[in-house]
Amino acid sequence: MNTPIIRLYGLIALLFGVLVFATSWWSVFTAKDLRDNANNRRPLLAEQRIKRGTIRSADGKVLARSVKIDKDRYGRRYPTTDEFAHAVGYSFTSIGRSGLEQFRNDPLTGRRTELAGALDSLLSKTKAGDSIRTTLDSRAQRAAIDGLHGRKGAVVVLDRRTGGVVAMVSTPSYDPNGLDNGATFKKLATDEQNSPLVNRATQSGYPPGSTMKVVTAAAALDTGRYTPDSQVSGRNGKKISGVPLNNFGGEDFGNITLTDALTHSVNTVWAEVGEKLGKGTMAKYMTRFGFYKQPPIDLPSDQLLSSGERYRGKLLSPGSRRIDVGRMAIGQDKLLVTPLQMATVAATIANGGVRMEPHITQKIVDPDGRTLQTFNGKRAQRVMSADAASKLTAMMKNVVKEGTGTAAALQGVDLAGKTGTAEIDIQNQINDPWFIGFTDKYAVAVVLERIPGGHGGPVAGPIAKQVLEALG
Repeated sequence: MNTPIIRLYGLIALLFGVLVFATSWWSVFTAKDLRDNANNRRPLLAEQRIKRGTIRSADGKVLARSVKIDKDRYGRRYPTTDEFAHAVGYSFTSIGRSGLEQFRNDPLTGRRTELAGALDSLLSKTKAGDSIRTTLDSRAQRAAIDGLHGRKGAVVVLDRRTGGVVAMVSTPSYDPNGLDNGATFKKLATDEQNSPLVNRATQSGYPPGSTMKVVTAAAALDTGRYTPDSQVSGRNGKKISGVPLNNFGGEDFGNITLTDALTHSVNTVWAEVGEKLGKGTMAKYMTRFGFYKQPPIDLPSDQLLSSGERYRGKLLSPGSRRIDVGRMAIGQDKLLVTPLQMATVAATIANGGVRMEPHITQKIVDPDGRTLQTFNGKRAQRVMSADAASKLTAMMKNVVKEGTGTAAALQGVDLAGKTGTAEIDIQNQINDPWFIGFTDKYAVAVVLERIPGGHGGPVAGPIAKQVLEALG
C-alpha cells in the first residue's frame, strides 16, 4: 500500500472519529444542557409520548400527574392547582419547564443515563417515568397559604435534622393547569406588579431586618469574643461607621447583656458587635450559613438567588469596601436575603450548629414501585459549635418568651425565634415584617412585602405559629 493511500485512510479515520465524537458530544455529554435550553422544543415534543411520573407530597397527595390527551401523547395535570405551584413547577410543550419538574426531569421521564436516553430516542421507544415523593407537607403548605391570606410574601419550613423542605409558599401564586395556553402564560409572565411566576421563597431578595442579628450573634458567640452575658452599651445615636445609628423608636439603653439586646432587638448593641467582629469574621460566618452562593437545593439554578450584600443588582464580595459591616450586622445597609436562606439560618442553629443542604425530593420510585433513590439529608458543614448553638437557642427562646416575638409563642412547645422589621419606605411607614424561628423538629421563615405599619412580631409571628401548630 503506497503512502498517499495510507494518508487518505488516516484522514478518513480521523474525520470519522471527529464525527463520532461530535455526535456523542451533542447527543450524550451535553444532552442535558440541550434539553434544558428554553428555545429547544424537540425534547418536550418527544417526551409527550412518555407517561411522566407522578409527583406526590410527603403525606401522599398527588401534586402532578400525567393524563392521556390522544392515542400517543400525554399531558400534565396539577390537582392541587396553585397550592404547590412554585416548588413543583410545570412541564408543558408550549412554554417549557420550571421547579422540581425541570430539576428532576430525567427520572420523571424514565431517563437513567444520557446514552440510554439517546438510544431510546433513536429506537422511538415509549416508556413510563419514575415517580417522586417530596418532603412537602400539605398541612403546613395549606396553613402557610391561609396565614399569608393573599398578601405578598413567602413562607419556608425546613426539617431541621435533614434539611427537607416541609413547606414552600410564595404569594401570589398561579394555577399551572392553565399555562399551556400561550395567552395565559404571557399575561402572568408580564404581570410586573404581582410577579406570580416568581418563587419569592428562592428568587426574591429582601432586607432581613433584625433577623440578621441572629447571624451576628452566632459569630459573636462562636468566636468566643462574647457570651450571652457580655455587656454592651445600647445608647441611642451611637456612631457606627462614623454615622449615628438609632434604636427602634429612639429607645435608649445603658449597658445591657447580649441576651437582653436580642430579646429587645437593640440596634446599637448588635451594630457595635458587628463592627468589632469585623468584615472578615462576619464574612466567614455568613459564608458558612450559605450566604454569597446559590443554595444547594433541587431547583433550577435560574430560579435561585444568592443572599448577600448587593450593589446595583450585583452581589458584592464579602470583603468589599462598600459594605458597612455594622449596619449589615443588623440587617440594614445593602443586604438582601431570600426566605430560604433565613430558614436555613434558623435550621442550622436548631440542628446544633450543623447546616444541612435543603432538598424537596424525598425519594424516587420506579413504575413497579421499587425505590431507586432516597434522600435522607446531606450535611453541608458545621457553622458553629454545639455549645454556641445551644447558648444562642436559649437567647432566641427568650425573644419569644418575653421579647418582640411573643405573638409566635406556642402552647406547650419551646419555640426559639427572632423578629425583624425591614423599613422599606420610612416616610410612609411601609415595612417588610419577618419572623424566623424553630422548634425541636422544624425551622421556619416568614416574610411579607410592604405592609403599612407592619412589624415582625405581630404580623409575621402569628403566621409562623399557625404553620408550626398545623405540623403538631
